[in-house]
Amino acid sequence: PVFFGRHSMLPRQVQRLGRDWIAHWNGSQILALNSPVSNCMRWAGCCPWASFPLPVPVDFSANWRVPPFFGPWRPLQNSNWQLDNYTQSSCFHLPNPSMKSEGEEPLTKKRRLSGQHDTSTPEEVANFSIQKEALCLSVAQNEEKHSSKKGTVKRHWEYFCRNSKAMKLFENKETDQSNTESEAKFDFTVMSYNILSQNLLEDNSHLYKHCRQRLLIWTYRFPNILQEIKELDADVLCLQEVQEDHYRTEIKSSLESLGYHCEYKMRTGRKPDGCAICFKTSRFSLISSNPVEFFRRDIPLLDRDNVGLVLLLQPKFHCKTNAAICIANTHLLYNPRRGDIKLTQLAMLLAEIASVALQKDGTFCPIIICGDFNSVPGSPLYRFIKEGKLNYEGLAIGKVSGQEQFPRGQRILSIPIWPKKLGISQNCVYEIRQQQKEENAGEELESAKLDNTQEAVIASEKLSSKLQHRFKLSSVYSHYFPETGIPEVTTCHSRSAVTVDYIFYSPANDDTIAHPGAEDSFHGGLKLLGRLALLTEKDLWTVNGLPNENNSSDHLPLLAEFRLITR
Repeated sequence: PVFFGRHSMLPRQVQRLGRDWIAHWNGSQILALNSPVSNCMRWAGCCPWASFPLPVPVDFSANWRVPPFFGPWRPLQNSNWQLDNYTQSSCFHLPNPSMKSEGEEPLTKKRRLSGQHDTSTPEEVANFSIQKEALCLSVAQNEEKHSSKKGTVKRHWEYFCRNSKAMKLFENKETDQSNTESEAKFDFTVMSYNILSQNLLEDNSHLYKHCRQRLLIWTYRFPNILQEIKELDADVLCLQEVQEDHYRTEIKSSLESLGYHCEYKMRTGRKPDGCAICFKTSRFSLISSNPVEFFRRDIPLLDRDNVGLVLLLQPKFHCKTNAAICIANTHLLYNPRRGDIKLTQLAMLLAEIASVALQKDGTFCPIIICGDFNSVPGSPLYRFIKEGKLNYEGLAIGKVSGQEQFPRGQRILSIPIWPKKLGISQNCVYEIRQQQKEENAGEELESAKLDNTQEAVIASEKLSSKLQHRFKLSSVYSHYFPETGIPEVTTCHSRSAVTVDYIFYSPANDDTIAHPGAEDSFHGGLKLLGRLALLTEKDLWTVNGLPNENNSSDHLPLLAEFRLITR
């Protein structure tokens, strides 16, 4: 007998392989020998219209998972199983059982964060990767003999202006070129797309049990992703989970060949992915590029390696030579139970945007904020972005993002959320700029404060639990289909199908779907002309969810067309 105990003499890699294979074999036996299914398993993240159930035997260890890339997992066939009364932040999202109740990352992510690394030599790791991909390709050839190509789900354009570029490109309709004001208009498209880092895919393979293994190989995925980018042909790309080695060897050169200039910010620590903003040099020129790191060595709260990137771009062929657009891209922390970190990361991004977008006359240039915010529509974090204010007094940390319908733990957000030494005020601007603004307010305000010292202290205490920002922002997407009330979906895998990706923008006064937000201090604005419609969860499971044969990320690309309006 082979023992995998604490004092085993076998190398750790062999132990791990043995455990995975034994677990896999035991799992197969349990599934085969027990009937009915409901007696031997619980349902982890079942989707009512999925082409598969996600069986997890009751007696499995919480840390058990299918050995990644060692042959396909053969799921059972679903039989008209329905789940009623779902919501946007619904029970479809089940937290990883490997996550501790106090709010740790999933086990694989925690291992990377803590710095515990495999003792294997680089040669062993390289050989293992080669063998893994070879085995995967072998399995793929076998599978193709018994499978047909999945269909595709068509996404249509929704128009808010008859002269939009989207209408011309995707329906081949002619726009009115006789308009004498055409030269004064600047129309452009922006895409936000989480392309799914290969490292994160492999570290979280339990999220992709529904996928055939060949679909998860980077050499299969990247051509699909690049083809999507070519077809959608956006003027600005905001990409998340861009793996550094792939960016350096393939992604950057491929996008440059399509006419893009690329700016990239890798995550801090040893995290291998990051955010990129790419723009067509025929449409824009770069004024400044401003990376944002959310990690702070001297602040315990900010111990995560997420990043952001803020660009200031100047449109070409625009009658106003000093016109500028601020484009921001980020990927906030995933952990549903660390809303305090999410809000602080967001405040840091907003402070940088306020610094970059501020014009000489004291107004802001038009702003677009893209990214994966790991928060659902209607959550406190989402409302803060759109409404420009949030009173977080008494708010539970686990409810900030709305990712879990019934968050564990009731720890309340501290007041203030972040320490003063971060240098960012509750108005989400850098403290130095805030002090300058107060000094410029004049002596009258100062004397009024001195005359009412007690009232000022009380007001300060009341405001201490309120976050604010000065931007008026709208969301490109409405998050629910108006005819049915069914939620739109931007990400869909074995554990979840929700909206977490957004494009926010500063709307012009005559924008069709603008919503009331924060202070209107923009120099002009953006008019939304059209957007590429999203899909429902049911739509996506007709093609076996994400990733699938044609869509090689677990997120959908978001795409919108804007018109720049200047005062």
